[in-house]
Amino acid sequence: MPKMATKAADNVFYKARIAAASWNDRLGSREGASEVTGIDRTRLANIELGTINPHPEEVLMLSDTYNAPELQNHFCSHLCPLGIGTISPIELEELERVTLQLISAMKSLPEVKDEIIDIAADGVIDAKEKPRMEQYLEVLDEITNKAQTLKLIYRKQFGKQEV
Repeated sequence: MPKMATKAADNVFYKARIAAASWNDRLGSREGASEVTGIDRTRLANIELGTINPHPEEVLMLSDTYNAPELQNHFCSHLCPLGIGTISPIELEELERVTLQLISAMKSLPEVKDEIIDIAADGVIDAKEKPRMEQYLEVLDEITNKAQTLKLIYRKQFGKQEV
């Protein structure tokens, strides 16, 4: 079992490497992970300590090596200047819970569809319609987030296969 790094213990990249070490002993150390990924050991340490942000190519490499597709979402939603504010963070949850949450959120789709049609029928969202539209967009965001979470769970279980 790898020795825990206290300074990096809360870092998502560190946690993913340690989790992957349970099925690949080489990933139990930064030296081993460096050999497997081709990312310099010192750079990997700085990524895990949060002193530098990884490059997108490094995130893809780490995500693939650690079987941790959640690293891609973390990078896009927390570290990428283009993704921050546009990509919603996704937290891995149990499959059953996410499925039930998605189905529950989808129950409101017929009403949401009808209301959005009503709001957009005249081609303008006026000040009176704005709060309703924001409410329906939140419902759609919730559905999108749960669908993306389900996709992430699938990718984690079955690897890099496209959905």
